[in-house]
Amino acid sequence: MTDQPDSQASNGVIDLREYRSSKDPLPVTFHRRELDAILRVYGRMVGEGEWRDYAIDHMRDKAVFSIFKRSGEMPLYRVEKNPKLAARQGAYSVINQHGTILKRGHELSQVLKVFDKALRLIET
Repeated sequence: MTDQPDSQASNGVIDLREYRSSKDPLPVTFHRRELDAILRVYGRMVGEGEWRDYAIDHMRDKAVFSIFKRSGEMPLYRVEKNPKLAARQGAYSVINQHGTILKRGHELSQVLKVFDKALRLIET
C-alpha cells in the first residue's frame, strides 16, 4: 500500500450513476395529460362504485395503470402505454383481468372510450 490518494483511472472506479444511465434506459412513464385522462375516467367509475383502488407501474418497456375492485385482488383492467407498439398497433391499450385486449390505439382518449357505457332506450 502506498500513501498516495487513490485515483479513479488506476483503480477502475466508475461512477454508478453514469454507468446506470448509459446502460439502463429511463422507464416509460405516463405524462401529465395522459394521467389526467386516465384519472378522469377512474374518478367517474369510483363515483359509480365500480372501482376502488389503483396502482401505477413504470417499467423499462411500458407504463401500466392497474385498476382494482378490491386492493387484494388481481386488477380488473390495465391501461398500458408501450412505445414500441406506437408505429404499428398504437402505444395505448386496455386489457381485462384475463389478458384480453379490449381496445388498442394511437390516441389514449379513444382507447379510454371502452369504459363509456352506452345508454340504450328499452321499450316495453
